[in-house]
Amino acid sequence: MTRHFSAALCSAVAALMTFIVTVQAGECPRKDALGTSRVLEVDAATFPRVGLKSFPQTLPLEDREVVLTFDDGPWPPTDKKILAALAQECVRATFFLIGRNASAHPELVRRMAAEGHTIAHHTFAHHNLKYMKPEAAVGEIDKGIAATETALHGTANRIPSTPFFRFPYFEMTPATLDALQKRGIAVFGADLWASDWTPMTPAQQLKLLTERLQVVRKGIILLHDPKAQTAAMLPAFLRYLRDNHYRVVHLVPAGAQTVSGKAH
Repeated sequence: MTRHFSAALCSAVAALMTFIVTVQAGECPRKDALGTSRVLEVDAATFPRVGLKSFPQTLPLEDREVVLTFDDGPWPPTDKKILAALAQECVRATFFLIGRNASAHPELVRRMAAEGHTIAHHTFAHHNLKYMKPEAAVGEIDKGIAATETALHGTANRIPSTPFFRFPYFEMTPATLDALQKRGIAVFGADLWASDWTPMTPAQQLKLLTERLQVVRKGIILLHDPKAQTAAMLPAFLRYLRDNHYRVVHLVPAGAQTVSGKAH
């Protein structure tokens, strides 16, 4: 009894110190689906920069917990397949959208949000911010945020409703990082990726990604939703996660009003 109490107390203290709140996801209609195991509310003040490919720390995930993130959308031909695959397995993801694409396809941005996915930001035109002057880089970020917010809410706003941002190419400067941190915008790297910018078959991509996951066993996964090979590979990857007892964690900003998640 004492041992169990001590373990519970330590867990409670750790949760309080990280200022990250987790809630259980709701029921999924398909009991054999992968599901979303929990929702993680991320406080940008505590975790301003995450992802071991770029930064010293990442999110506090347990063994066999993964976060699915997609860059460069929305892109109708592939996102319709990706959203269908996620819905089939009751899984929720985070989409880092390019503002220009969001402006072109606002109905798809709203669909992503309506289906419970998190809408995050990835600049307006996917320029490499490392080679821009700080003011220009911030302008590119703000233009992307405003475009995505307009697509989602109908109002241009440089204050993102979800303060999550990912740099194109993971290229960044200290000045731009500091500017985002001062604004309370969390910067996301990744812990592993599928290298889906390299042409390969869906089977090859699945093999590459699952082999990498077997090594690290958890983390923030980077995928690109405009890639046809990724859209084709995703159903098999979700089945792999289910069959190998991985759990999907869905990210939302701290204090967000979340729609009930789905878990098996």
